[in-house]
Amino acid sequence: MTIDRRRLITTTGAVALASALGLGTRQAAAAQTLTGVTYLPPSYADLAYGSQGLVDRINEKAGDTVAIDFYDSGRLLAADEQLPALRSGTIDFMFHTTSYITRSLPILGITGLPGVVGDLARNPDRLKRGSPLFQLIQDELKKNGLTVLSLGGGIMEPEYIWSTAAAPIRNLEDVKGKKIRVVSFEATKVMEDLGGAAVRIPSSELYLALQRGTVDAAVANISTINGRSIQEQVGQVYRMPLTAFAIGVFVQTDRWEAMDQSVRDAFMDGVEWFDENSARVANVDYFEQKYWPAFRELGIEEVEPDEAAVKRFDEISASVRDSWVQEVGEEVGRRAIALAHGEDA
Repeated sequence: MTIDRRRLITTTGAVALASALGLGTRQAAAAQTLTGVTYLPPSYADLAYGSQGLVDRINEKAGDTVAIDFYDSGRLLAADEQLPALRSGTIDFMFHTTSYITRSLPILGITGLPGVVGDLARNPDRLKRGSPLFQLIQDELKKNGLTVLSLGGGIMEPEYIWSTAAAPIRNLEDVKGKKIRVVSFEATKVMEDLGGAAVRIPSSELYLALQRGTVDAAVANISTINGRSIQEQVGQVYRMPLTAFAIGVFVQTDRWEAMDQSVRDAFMDGVEWFDENSARVANVDYFEQKYWPAFRELGIEEVEPDEAAVKRFDEISASVRDSWVQEVGEEVGRRAIALAHGEDA
């Protein structure tokens, strides 16, 4: 079955009616076809590796048990349409970057908290399926009627500060007075606390923004730098782990639990593969082994923060963490941060 936007709009009303009548969820499962989406395009081979791999594995191995209709690049739903569509039941699952939906699902903010993401990057197992932190996130999402089946086995390499040769940033003090491209709320707050001017610019416009001097630097993941050829416009990278994100597989809890066990088992085979390979392959096979060596050949200067800078950054970013804790609740927030740091909670 192929779904386009017109069919999606048409079927939305039918799904809502079926839900009101207590129908639909098991009937959809009986069809053994699940519809999934992501807004990421295949051209981001590093980030798309896990999602496409999960879909391919299920379609190749599950046979007649379950088939996946998969729509990438926002062909079916734009990024901000995915979560409402999942909640309404017009899609069965979605891949989503956590940083994009933390305003709607605050518990996911733990994957991008300044002062926390460094530990998560060094210890990916803390976000794997079955870990205490993953289970805490799972429990909180279920209060909103959603289930995360995997967070890709860890976060993607943290976002660093990439600056132009004309306005180099080699330490925290250099941020003051600079115009810094940001995307997330967390990065915005930290840049402002450091005296920088945070400017929200989509990745599609970042190359020209740096080239024209609209911004002096960018807070970005290396996938964005490589995917948008930003390495041509920057002279150095300050490798302070500011923020980060994971890529998760999300389902609506009641629809998921109403599916036939054989369908869920077949889907979970793909999820287990995704949990083992998504973040690992992106971080190691693409970022570490391909992108960083290529950038070094171009002469991009890498600046590692010293211990004093890391400590100062932790102090400066404490207000961001405190704000997040108040949003998710004191007990949940403090426990999540402790688990991210590898502490008992």
